Amino acid sequence: MSRSRNTPRKKQAFTKPPLRFTDQVRKLEDHGLSVPDRHKAGFYLAQLNYYRLAAYCLPYEQDHATHRFMPGTSFDDVLNLYVFDRELRLLVLDAIERFEVSLRTQMAYHLSHVHGSAHPHLQPDLFYDPLVYGGCITKLAAEVRRSREDFIRHLTGKYEEALPPLWACVELMTLGQLSKWFSNVKQRADRQAISRAYGIDEKVMTSFCEHLTLIRNHCAHHARLWNRDFTITMMLPKKGAKPLLDSLFILPDSDRRLRKLYNALVMLAYLMDAISGEHHWKQRLINLIETHNVDPSRMGFPNDWLKRSIWRLANGEETIYGLHRNSEK
Repeated sequence: MSRSRNTPRKKQAFTKPPLRFTDQVRKLEDHGLSVPDRHKAGFYLAQLNYYRLAAYCLPYEQDHATHRFMPGTSFDDVLNLYVFDRELRLLVLDAIERFEVSLRTQMAYHLSHVHGSAHPHLQPDLFYDPLVYGGCITKLAAEVRRSREDFIRHLTGKYEEALPPLWACVELMTLGQLSKWFSNVKQRADRQAISRAYGIDEKVMTSFCEHLTLIRNHCAHHARLWNRDFTITMMLPKKGAKPLLDSLFILPDSDRRLRKLYNALVMLAYLMDAISGEHHWKQRLINLIETHNVDPSRMGFPNDWLKRSIWRLANGEETIYGLHRNSEK
């Protein structure tokens, strides 16, 4: 009698023994990996974990079932890919930090000025979903109580309001919390005004913040960015600055490459220009890919990516994005 498709597969005991680092090196060699310096390989395995490094072996395998490496693959090839991914995470975190700080500023500035209050976050009627608002305000209050920042202790000790002014509270928000606050602002005009500082529609901004939060969490937990498929993707803008639109990789929704990192990197490159007015971040990314000689298509890059507007600008070409920045009146 055949087993039903819904019948759970019987589990088996895990019987593989733990291996010493020297045995881990030997196992890689048995799979066909060239290891010219066993001491060096053992040292890195002692720091990086065999299981972690194995993810970077995948593009060099000719048979995943047996983990057999392609002829000529060396330990340094695998290590180079690992180092590239680590440096990529740091570079992406650098861009996310600058964008996060900027978005905190724009949101606090706009909501406080337009609604004539230092405490718009204490006005539930300014936010769309009361359940989301309740969760956000509870989380924020907990962050304020836990904070040991001098400016927070000063404000809570001197003033009677339940929470400090918004421009102080945003400094305690993570990107994930900031994304929830922003997407829950009731009036589209408010969300649009904040997004206009970056020349992006508010729907695109909401989607990108959610996607960027996922990327940021992978970076913060030292997880692989290279070749990763993201479960949450970003809405691609249909209107905006020409360098941004020309550089995005537009594909059918079913195309797996949309789940890769490329379009998020385009958006970050565009935002770095908008925030800082310089192209250094983009050039650092280009240099990183060239230095480690990695295949960018594994991250969803189109073949002609270096010819697209936003990356050509990294080489000194100028552009006018035409962004509408908030300014003092």
